Amino acid sequence: MRQIAVIGAGITGITTAYALNEKGYDVTVIDRQRYAAMETSFANGGQLSASNAEVWNSWATVLKGIKWMLTPDAPLLMNPKPSWHKYSWMAEFLANIPNYTANTVETTRLAIQARRYMFDIAAREGIDFNHETRGILHIYRDKAAQDSARAVSTLYAQGGLERREVTPAEIRAIEPTLQGSFYGGFYTPSDSTGDIHKFTFGLAEVCRAKGVRFINEASVDRVRHTGAGAGGTGVEISLTLAPAREDGTPTHETLAFDAAVVCAGVGSRALAAQFGDRVNVYPVKGYSITVMLEDEQSQKAAPWVSLLDDKTKIVTSRLGKDRFRVAGTAEFNGENRDIRADRIRPLTDWVRKLFPGVSTERAVPWAGLRPMMPDLMPRVAAGAKPGVFYNTGHGHLGWTLSCATAEIIAAKVEAALPIDAPAPMLRMAAE
Repeated sequence: MRQIAVIGAGITGITTAYALNEKGYDVTVIDRQRYAAMETSFANGGQLSASNAEVWNSWATVLKGIKWMLTPDAPLLMNPKPSWHKYSWMAEFLANIPNYTANTVETTRLAIQARRYMFDIAAREGIDFNHETRGILHIYRDKAAQDSARAVSTLYAQGGLERREVTPAEIRAIEPTLQGSFYGGFYTPSDSTGDIHKFTFGLAEVCRAKGVRFINEASVDRVRHTGAGAGGTGVEISLTLAPAREDGTPTHETLAFDAAVVCAGVGSRALAAQFGDRVNVYPVKGYSITVMLEDEQSQKAAPWVSLLDDKTKIVTSRLGKDRFRVAGTAEFNGENRDIRADRIRPLTDWVRKLFPGVSTERAVPWAGLRPMMPDLMPRVAAGAKPGVFYNTGHGHLGWTLSCATAEIIAAKVEAALPIDAPAPMLRMAAE
C-alpha cells in the first residue's frame, strides 16, 4: 500500500488525510502540537462563507491599507520594519490585481463545492461542530460601501452564489439583537458557521479510527526528496520528537514515504524550499475573542445570525448557546503570535456598541497566523519533484475551502501514484 505523509494537522491537513484515507492510502499525519487544530485552526471567526470569497488584490484594498497604516486599532496593520519576504510578497500581491475578477469567481466556486463536501462528511461521520445554518449577513454603513458590495455580488453570481440585498428594516428582521445605524446589507442564506476546532479535532478522531497514523509533538527538522520509489517518487522526513526518555532528551527519527502533502500553514514556505519549490506563503495574523455567554441576558442579547461588518472587517459566529466568537483584523508582522491588547480592544468595543446587552466580562483572546499567498488563492498542486504535493496558503478562507481543496489534492495524488501500483519497500531509521 502506498504510504503518504501529511505534514500539518490543521483543517487542511486533517481534511487531506481523510480524503486520502478514503481513497485507500496508508496515511501518516505529522504535527508539532499534541492535538489536531491547535494553531490557526483553533479559534477563527467560524464563518463558512462563500459570501466572503472576494480576494484582496484590488487598488481599493491598497488605498485602505495605506490609510490604516498609522492607526493602531485599524482593521489592517503592517509593521514597517524592512523584510525581504514581506515586501516581495506585497510586490506579488500588487502584480495580481489584474487577476482580481477571475480569482474571486474561482474562489466562490470552490467555496460552494467545499460546503457540499463538508456537510456530507459531518453527517456521514457524526461530527458535532456547533453548525448553524442561519446564513451570513453583511452590513454596510454608507452608500459607497453598499454600491461596492453590489459590484462584488455580480462576481459571486458568476461563481454560482445567490445572495440578496436587504434594507435596514430587513437587517433588523434578520437579526433583531443588532444595534446601530446601517445603510443596507446583503444576506446569504446558504452560508453558515461552525467551530473549526471541534470539526477538525472530531475529523482527526475519525481518521484515527479508520487507521490513519498520527505523529504528534514532532518538529520537522528536514524534508528531502529521495526519488527512491517507482517513477522517481519518495521522500524522507526527519523529526525531533517530544522527550519520551526519563532524562528528558528528545528522540530523532527519519521516516520514508512514497509521497508527502505539505499542509503546514505558515511553515509551508520553508518546507517547500527544501523540496526545491517556491510557495510564497506569508503569515497574516488575525485575532478573535470568544465571549462566554454565562448569563441569560447575554445569551438573549447575542446574535445567532453570523455577521460581517464591512467598515470594521469584523465577523461573528454563534457557537452554541453559551459562546459568541468575534474575529477580525489583518496584521503583517512576520511569524509573530503575540496577543496584543490594542488589537483585541476593538473586538470587545465592537461587541459593547452593537450588542450592549452582552457581557464581555469573560472574553477569551486568541491570535492565529493565516497562511496567505500573494494572489489570495490556495496552492493546491504537485511540486516539481514526483511525490511532493501542496495543499496550503488558504489565507482567511481555510475553513471555508478546505474540504474542496482536500478532494482536489487527493485526486492529484491518485493520478500520480495509483493505489493499485506496486510500492517499493520503505525504510525507517531512528537515532
